[in-house]
Amino acid sequence: MSFDRLIEKIAEKQNPTVAGLDPKLGYIPQFIKEESFAKYGKTLEGAADALLTFNKGLIDALCDIVPAVKPQCAYYEMYGWYGFKALTETIAYAKSKGMFVITDGKRNDIGTTMEAYAKAHLGKTEIEDICEEAIGGDSLTVNGYLGTDGIKPLLGICRELDKGIFVLVKTSNPSSGELQNLEFKDGETVYQRMGMMCEEWGKELPGKYGYSGVGAVVGATYPEMLTELRASLKHTFFLVPGYGAQGGGAKDCEGAFDENGIGAVVNSSRGIMCAWQKAENADEHDYAKYAREEAIRMRDDLRKVIGEMRLK
Repeated sequence: MSFDRLIEKIAEKQNPTVAGLDPKLGYIPQFIKEESFAKYGKTLEGAADALLTFNKGLIDALCDIVPAVKPQCAYYEMYGWYGFKALTETIAYAKSKGMFVITDGKRNDIGTTMEAYAKAHLGKTEIEDICEEAIGGDSLTVNGYLGTDGIKPLLGICRELDKGIFVLVKTSNPSSGELQNLEFKDGETVYQRMGMMCEEWGKELPGKYGYSGVGAVVGATYPEMLTELRASLKHTFFLVPGYGAQGGGAKDCEGAFDENGIGAVVNSSRGIMCAWQKAENADEHDYAKYAREEAIRMRDDLRKVIGEMRLK
């Protein structure tokens, strides 16, 4: 399954991190924006071009040390079809550099609508007798609130084309508990139930390292719950947001990993992208160098608490 490839990249690089590519124009060095605006003006097209240039520089600097990237669709969609083009070109470029791509779209619907989302982000689109890949991510974040009807359309495409999904289970945002922590009469919480549904859905997508193609989003900002879910969700691989800018640290992430140092990938977006803005007297032309340095620091920070990452 798809996550087998991600796990192998993590073990190869001894790095369980994913770099979030959530670029705002304020994160992008002025020289990149000026070049793009000179070509296209201060337009949606000019902004999208700046995003793509920025992303390519980050990918070039990170691809040999970071196993995966996670572009968040919203930061591209806000620039219309130019932004969506930048998203697809970012994904293609990252994959050409050997990186695993998690498309962060949090999609959810039912029936043929969800099949359309699945084909768009993970599969291929039929144009009469021809099929073409549209967006091309290796995996997609999804919202499981509609239940099995919203997940099942994804599973066939994941199985056929070696893709994976990450279902929102216990998210990192402060208000997540308003719904996710609610308890049923037997004391089970909503997030626990959703986690067990991931385990059940994952039976259709078994992986060779013990983790299925149905993963879970579980935030580092709730370390006790992260540890609890790792113990109960034996076959569910975790995408862990909340490290860095949202307040989570390496110790908070420790519970996401199994005895082999496998089981999760930890996301940092602003921490890596904006590292150049935090460095003293930084030259904006060196933005990718500062991103690389922060990615190495994060890797080493996590390795201190996780240890060696070994394939089973």
